[in-house]
Amino acid sequence: QVQLVESGGGLVQAGGALRLSCAASGPTFSRSVMGWFRQAPGKEREFVARITWIGGVANYADSVKDRFTISRDNAKNTVYLQMNSLKPEDTAVYYCAAQQLGVNQYDYWGQGTQVTVSS
Repeated sequence: QVQLVESGGGLVQAGGALRLSCAASGPTFSRSVMGWFRQAPGKEREFVARITWIGGVANYADSVKDRFTISRDNAKNTVYLQMNSLKPEDTAVYYCAAQQLGVNQYDYWGQGTQVTVSS
């Protein structure tokens, strides 16, 4: 019911910036909360940021606060992750995910987009 497609990943130098996009399809109630996660090789997938479609309430992992900004364009059904002051430890595959209204879990996931930050 929900399809998520990430884009915008690539190779950047430390201190640089990158903006990821997540194009979403499906009813808004099926993607009440949108989140960004990342997974580096050999590590568990970790939460990065989340935002509600209605109200635009955002939350961030401590590791990215003041550097990353999550936003959404309701008209375009797109969620963005603006990443500034990138660090090598930000290198990971970034995934977009969606929660259904009233369901406290991420049921839908995108295919991921690679972000590599060189030192």
